[in-house]
Amino acid sequence: MPIPPATGGDDLPEVGPRYIWLMTLAQFGVFVAFITPIAISLSIRLEDLAPGRDEYLGYIIGAGAFAVVLTGPFAGILSDRTRTRLGRRRPFMIGGTLLGIGALVFMAQAPNVLSLGAAWVLMQLTWGTVLGNLQISTADRLPESQRGKVAGLTGFATQVAPVLGVGLAGLVSGNDLLLFLVPGAVGVVAVALFVVFVPEADSRLLDLGERLTVGRLLRKFVFDPRRYPDYACNWLGRFLFYFGLSLNTTFTAFFIASRLEISVEEVAGIIAAVALGGILATTVGALGGGFLSDRLRRRRVFVLLAGVLFGAGAITMAFAPGLPLIIPGSLLSSVGIGMFAAVDQALLLDVLPERETDAGRFMSIIGFAVSIPQAVAPLIAPIFLAVGAAGGEKNYTLLYLVAGVFTVLGGLVVLRIRSVR
Repeated sequence: MPIPPATGGDDLPEVGPRYIWLMTLAQFGVFVAFITPIAISLSIRLEDLAPGRDEYLGYIIGAGAFAVVLTGPFAGILSDRTRTRLGRRRPFMIGGTLLGIGALVFMAQAPNVLSLGAAWVLMQLTWGTVLGNLQISTADRLPESQRGKVAGLTGFATQVAPVLGVGLAGLVSGNDLLLFLVPGAVGVVAVALFVVFVPEADSRLLDLGERLTVGRLLRKFVFDPRRYPDYACNWLGRFLFYFGLSLNTTFTAFFIASRLEISVEEVAGIIAAVALGGILATTVGALGGGFLSDRLRRRRVFVLLAGVLFGAGAITMAFAPGLPLIIPGSLLSSVGIGMFAAVDQALLLDVLPERETDAGRFMSIIGFAVSIPQAVAPLIAPIFLAVGAAGGEKNYTLLYLVAGVFTVLGGLVVLRIRSVR
């Protein structure tokens, strides 16, 4: 007879090493497949299809993020209400991965910029669904005592993943299909291992609660900040941090090419080399911040520190004339990204409302705090790039300064959270 899944809460039993390491590996794999296009592959394909039109990259990434904004909560809500022998989360991981491979092939074979943009939208929806359900699983399973540790490990993995992805892309940059499918294969294998070896309780006997009408479904897209003020502060802090991060990272390839006066095609190897040093920096930020926040039972100060460190790195890069300053700026940013990814995720699980019944819903809503900046920041970035620019040059200095300001503001906002130290 099927048994109902265990409900979430701070009294959850601790999970074992298999869950922790396969969750870390699965998120790592998804990010290799998902973030590599942002880091380099999209830039290479765009340069082939529309040489010199850097701004198209922002439009493409923005369109994909807007698609997630419009559809994201559906996946979380449907996941909460899914009743299968495989559980609530695994069917979405399986389906998203299979469709995600199709999106990668579509991107590799896109004949024009419009097709490339459509493929990226599909990429966002499919791999984003996989990642979302992996993260919802942590809300279902992790007790408070393990949230910082697991968030540190997954945060580290997801920040290091683009390094491997860019390295793989650099090795096969002459073949459009392999440029996308080699990183994608890493994602498929990692997710498959999690789905196969991490069991999820049969959800067929779980109570569905009230009937889901169109009106109730639409109302689940929003929440009352007055009812959940700490969750609202976490949402806003994440929004501001990722707005700054999106301004910074979307144009990394073009920024380095501009500062070093080389072509975009030559950037892949340089980005990979610079990012290798970021592995240690990200490790310090993610693991150090995650483990210490569990041990000291403090989250907010580490989130603030993450915003300040990223801001310092962005400002350093803003005024960097070449690699001697780009490298330390990148390292500072890596520490900040790693720390924020880990501790803010643990903080989110601490303040997540209605964990037992609507974890997928609220985890999806927090996704707006990432997808909206990813949609809006690339569209706004060309405005900053154009300020004071002349002769075809772009104002990357201003763009990186603004990015740093937003990440610091994101760290400051979480200080208003009251239920968590």
